[in-house]
Amino acid sequence: MKKLILASAIMAITAATANAATIYEGNGLKYEIKGDWQIQLRQDAGEDENPDVEFDDLEIKNSITYDLQNGLIAFGQLDFGFKDEAEDKREGSKLEEAYVGLAYEQVAVSIGKRDLASDEFGVEAAYENTLSEDGFDRQGTDGDDVIRVDATLGMVNLIASVELDAEGESSENGEAFDIFAATEFSGLELAAAYQTRKENTDADSVDTWGVSAAYDAGVVKVGADYTDVEDTEEQYNLVAIVPVAKTTKVAVGAVNVEPEQGDDVTEWYANVTYTFPAQKNVSAFAEIADTDEDNVDAGFLTGLRVKF
Repeated sequence: MKKLILASAIMAITAATANAATIYEGNGLKYEIKGDWQIQLRQDAGEDENPDVEFDDLEIKNSITYDLQNGLIAFGQLDFGFKDEAEDKREGSKLEEAYVGLAYEQVAVSIGKRDLASDEFGVEAAYENTLSEDGFDRQGTDGDDVIRVDATLGMVNLIASVELDAEGESSENGEAFDIFAATEFSGLELAAAYQTRKENTDADSVDTWGVSAAYDAGVVKVGADYTDVEDTEEQYNLVAIVPVAKTTKVAVGAVNVEPEQGDDVTEWYANVTYTFPAQKNVSAFAEIADTDEDNVDAGFLTGLRVKF
């Protein structure tokens, strides 16, 4: 689920997280492990769909930071996901992220396998999607040969990333350049992103851009975003999140996709999340969703999330 509240990318990289368990801390080294396990009973929106148990996600994240003194920090991230293994999908690697980097004050540079800058974009708040989250999600927002720069410049968070072509290498999976910028003031969050991507050396580049806005009025958070994938489709997202109690929040949203060819599709969803007051890292949730396509029945899911 996307977060509406923006956080400093630099602080997220170099500071301890609320959920992580510290395995070792001393002599300028901090090693943390973070887990996120979510299992759900789900029936997709569609025709003659059947319920099944799905794993989304099963992740173990390893974080290391070294204080190199004089404001310089070295960091590394190694994340594993076991969703495919749990569902007997044996193809592909379980490795989700593997990168290292250096941070100084409010700027960090990293290199490796990780998310692109455009992954930070969007206000969508569904647990599962029939449609893509936004235009960037449709095109792809991660890579194996990524160089990424995160910077906090006053009130602006700025992220830029490059996915190298790596032609002829085993990690070859196209090339991309992404940039994301966001700011927040008086409860209003504004963001914009741009990506140019080529699937392979012989393919034409495809440009995608998007803008988003969100406002936290206390009793409700509302957000909207728009993305345009060149010569392919336009997509809109609308969402409202209501904290009905300290332990419970409700989200409702709508997604509209307008392809260059074919009919428009609109999907709506509504979900509720309950966080156990004794342990804020344990939550139960439920969601219903449907689309306006012909012969489509509404879908549902319910599940439990445990993280540390």
